Amino acid sequence: MTITGTRNTSHKPLNEYAQLFTDFLGPFATDAHFYIGGARGIDSLTLLWLAGNTDAALTIVVPGTVCQQPAEARQAIARVRDRISEVVELAAPELNASSYHARNRWMVDRTGMTIGFPRAGQLHSGTWQTLNYTRDQGKPHVVVPI
Repeated sequence: MTITGTRNTSHKPLNEYAQLFTDFLGPFATDAHFYIGGARGIDSLTLLWLAGNTDAALTIVVPGTVCQQPAEARQAIARVRDRISEVVELAAPELNASSYHARNRWMVDRTGMTIGFPRAGQLHSGTWQTLNYTRDQGKPHVVVPI
């Protein structure tokens, strides 16, 4: 399962995210394998929640290297490193929209479903690119606006 979402999450308190993850990730977590983008925001929040609340397998996928990710993301990865099954560094020569979109497609291509947490009111983002790619592949997807 691919997880995608906004990097801007400061508009809601952490307990609201925990409830959203309980409601929308929890039902899928038994015997699941989650692919998470390794960025700040939803990626880091879902990583920490899944690591602390499920036994699901967790794979982190970054377009370049983990060292190139924002501090919040690196800290989340380090904090639960013992729960992460695999870290995939796609080694993009440059970090830009194209490399992040390639990372998103890589995750969707390896999973059967995507759960997206787009920022409410934003209809053009990497989250929507991932959700639309999932749809175009004929795979199920769940949209949870935040």
